[in-house]
Amino acid sequence: MCAHFPETTLHFVGAVGGMERPLLEKSGLPYASHDEVQSGPIHGVNPLRMARSLVKLSVGTRQSFRLLRRYRPHAILSTGGWVSFPVSLAARLRRVPIVIYLPDIEPGLTIKVLRHLARKVAITVPDSERYFRRGQTVVTGYPLRAGVVAAVDRRDEAVAHFRLDPARQTLLVWGGSLGSRAINIGVISILPQLLADGVQIIHVTGATDRDRAAQQVAELGLIEGLDRYRAFEYLHEDMALALAAADLTICRAGASTLGEFTLFGLPSILIPLAYSWRYQQINAEYLASRGAAVHLPEERMATDLLPAVRAILNDPARRSAMRETARSLARPDGALNVARVVAQVAGVMA
Repeated sequence: MCAHFPETTLHFVGAVGGMERPLLEKSGLPYASHDEVQSGPIHGVNPLRMARSLVKLSVGTRQSFRLLRRYRPHAILSTGGWVSFPVSLAARLRRVPIVIYLPDIEPGLTIKVLRHLARKVAITVPDSERYFRRGQTVVTGYPLRAGVVAAVDRRDEAVAHFRLDPARQTLLVWGGSLGSRAINIGVISILPQLLADGVQIIHVTGATDRDRAAQQVAELGLIEGLDRYRAFEYLHEDMALALAAADLTICRAGASTLGEFTLFGLPSILIPLAYSWRYQQINAEYLASRGAAVHLPEERMATDLLPAVRAILNDPARRSAMRETARSLARPDGALNVARVVAQVAGVMA
């Protein structure tokens, strides 16, 4: 936003003890301040935790009032999460206009509450319009980091970066920012077959499952082709290159799949988190119903994962069709579009 609206000052408000601070530091974005307020969940928790959360939300609202009085913002951009509630409530009471950005297709409980306070809602895909009042939404696409967009045409560099064979197909496996033990177990279980098929693999295990995944691989023994298996605990800047190098990916169905896989035209096998809010199921079905992905329930991985991988990698025509369908859904200017919505609501842009 600052690149297109250089006179804009950004202030970030997160939850006390949240995971936002290290992510903000890595982002390099020019925030003028980073404040934290109290918040907590009130849905799907036991009565004692709900009571504690209500106290935290009350405290957080008072903290938000003080922050708004200090910074006097022209607009609030909310992306959901319980910390959005006290900030948005304070903003509404102080008549500061609110913009919500909805990354997933279906809003979670917080956004369903806050939509009544928001002036505009930026949505990733048109399918989300039905959850909001007429005229409230703007289809912006998913905001992508500049480094991700810049990696689209860098496949040769990406292949060299990960020391891959350009003549072989590359499978990218990851479970989101925190990793997925279920996906790790499922993929490593079929690793001998994948390597025997000539596939090369970039596997992002996640920090919490790194050692267990490494032990599972070690228990397979010295299988043929193991030199084509690349395991990483986490990829940050290099994740864009991993996406550029891949011919197929296996992962969860978080909101980033709607932006990143369509940008790269990357066919995917999406395995939504089994025991969570259904937003991942809906994200996966959105791409699968259009032919850009395969939606594979977690409980069917043991029997269906290997056939699904082979069905895509062994069928060039299908893979090409999935790529083209994914690309047709891409909106690479999502970040700028969201910034424009905020600027319009703030009165910075007509």
